[in-house]
Amino acid sequence: MKLRTKFIIYAVFVHGLLAAMAYFLLQENKLLFIGMEVLVLLSVVLTVNLYNAFFKPLNLIRAGIESIRDKDFSTKFVQVGQPELDELVDVYNRMIEQLRQERVAQAEKHFLLEKIIHASPAGIILLDFDNRIESINPAAERFLYLSGQSLQGSELATLPNTWARELKQVQTGQPYTFRLNGIRTFRAHRAHFIDRGFQRAFIMLEELTEAIIKNERQAYEKVIRMMSHEVNNSTGAINSILDSVQYYTPQIDEAHREDFTYALQVAIDRNANLSKFMANFADVVRLPAPSKKPVQVQALLKRLERLMQPQLEQRQINLSMKLPTTPLFVPMDEQQLEQALLNILKNAMEAVKSDGDVWVELQEQPPCLTITDNGEGIPEHVRPMLFTPFFSTKETGQGIGLTMIREILLSHGFQFSLESNQDGLTSFRIRLAAEQTK
Repeated sequence: MKLRTKFIIYAVFVHGLLAAMAYFLLQENKLLFIGMEVLVLLSVVLTVNLYNAFFKPLNLIRAGIESIRDKDFSTKFVQVGQPELDELVDVYNRMIEQLRQERVAQAEKHFLLEKIIHASPAGIILLDFDNRIESINPAAERFLYLSGQSLQGSELATLPNTWARELKQVQTGQPYTFRLNGIRTFRAHRAHFIDRGFQRAFIMLEELTEAIIKNERQAYEKVIRMMSHEVNNSTGAINSILDSVQYYTPQIDEAHREDFTYALQVAIDRNANLSKFMANFADVVRLPAPSKKPVQVQALLKRLERLMQPQLEQRQINLSMKLPTTPLFVPMDEQQLEQALLNILKNAMEAVKSDGDVWVELQEQPPCLTITDNGEGIPEHVRPMLFTPFFSTKETGQGIGLTMIREILLSHGFQFSLESNQDGLTSFRIRLAAEQTK
């Protein structure tokens, strides 16, 4: 039974008893009866005032509790002139104002945090209580080439390519650096935070590719320039000496002239090869900035097909092209891209060797070019080293081809990858759209 009900029952009982006593006084003394009636009326008035004095604060408290329960921190009460009630109103108003300010501050901080996460150049993967992906920010979407909505509720083990393997190795509080496809380098951090009293985790991804490539380029450009300077100075002096020595060829005895000429020619050829060797390295350093203009990709690929046809027939390699019927125009430096694609096709042919297949597929939306071969594939231990400047698995290789490809594609802003899948197919994929500035 509520307190209000108890009070009303008590007041009705007392006043009913007083009314009964007044009835008995009416039979004995009318003056006492009138006095008793006045007393009853005064008691009723006093009871009503007490009822209002007692239960108005309760109504106020109830209304305040309902506002707090509904999370409505904008409702305040006006003082009524009663000291005790006004003190209660003042305390409630101060409390509700503090709650309102704290909620506004919390909402503003939450909004600011969401904006920072959304605009952050670092990728952020937020995990739920079961270590499943709850959300990822736009930077992480760019890194993974996937939307956050498609990954929501997924485990890290379901991420594509080598992401799953690498992110599973990230330990809390220990930065972990790894390389994807031999070109993209990332540093991952795993940390925890408290949400509703329970621990949750998030992973932050920072791409180091641009900084590492810049440092690598500065290092090998300096070395190549120094080597080229020294070699050119030496070969120039040697060529001058060899030209002078050739002048004395008729003066050599006929019995030794052939050996002399042969030795001289070997020296000249080796000197020329050394100059050509250094020129190949210098070409990487002297690569100019791309002069971009719209180029029809289908026409470029068809031209490369005709150029490679004799070598394809000689090796008995089948080249298949899957091109969209609608002409696809992409801003690029046609000469540089032609050189890069030519090197990619040559690498695919060398991987196949003979009696194999190479597939070229051009995707229109989003613009993407994929060159696939069924050659030997890329060994696991070699994959992290791909696109490392001047790295080569060939005995006589200089590692210039992939380095040149890397520099051309990076200067165009095209993202690319080189991977071998479980079916033994190796694919070089190029996204023919300049990456947006982060």
